Amino acid sequence: MTARRSWWKTALGVVFTAVMLFPVYWMVNVSLTRTQDLRSNPPHIFPWDPTFEGYEAVLRQQLPNLGTSLLIGLGCVVLTVLIAAPAAYAIALLNLRGGRTLNFILLVAQMIPAVVMAMGFYAIYVRLGLLNSVWGLILADSTIAVPFAVLLFTAFMSGLPRELLQAARIDGAGAWRTFVSIVLPMSRNSVLTVSLFAFLWAWSDFVFASTLARNSDLTPVTLGIYAYIGNNTTQWNAIMATAVVASIPAAVLLVLAQRYVAAGVTAGAVKD
Repeated sequence: MTARRSWWKTALGVVFTAVMLFPVYWMVNVSLTRTQDLRSNPPHIFPWDPTFEGYEAVLRQQLPNLGTSLLIGLGCVVLTVLIAAPAAYAIALLNLRGGRTLNFILLVAQMIPAVVMAMGFYAIYVRLGLLNSVWGLILADSTIAVPFAVLLFTAFMSGLPRELLQAARIDGAGAWRTFVSIVLPMSRNSVLTVSLFAFLWAWSDFVFASTLARNSDLTPVTLGIYAYIGNNTTQWNAIMATAVVASIPAAVLLVLAQRYVAAGVTAGAVKD
């Protein structure tokens, strides 16, 4: 009886999933379509005569850009965790004065559009000499990830058993030793969640990259994709092939870390 009643829910879920994944399928389809077939009417639903010229362009032109994006993503992860984890520890467990006000400020900071921040960074980077540099992009992308990371770490660390922290203090551990030896290992799920989101934000960034590193020798893959778009011609199969290749690391990371991400996002939502 239950199976009979729920079949329509399964069918509805399949339909919604197919609709949401159709852009991904179309991206793969176009990446395998020949240039002369891209303007066919009606369009080819399936690449009957596939070509790999788009993927050849990726291997020939985009590998340095993929490496740059990987460097920026990893740098953003390291900088975000180094800043956000101690900050959240101070707010959640050290009774930091003004902690609630700081949390509110961080929440407001997430509402500022990235394009507004990019203009401010441009004016600052011109004076500091960080324009068109990888380190400048890492710093800019971290400003998006750090507020979210502090809020998530704070929610998780607020739920840690106070008895463990008191026992560490009784054993002679200071605040920093307690953070490194107890709080940080117990926050593994939150660290993985923050790292994943920070990497994905940096990996997919276009606003900061196009504003702060347009003339750099090392450009991320988002600018590499944009370079295919011209006034008279657009290499759609190369664009889609690059998008497919750039989506693989993000998809693999999401699949491998989905259990930890679910635990990290919901941490602190329910109190005992």
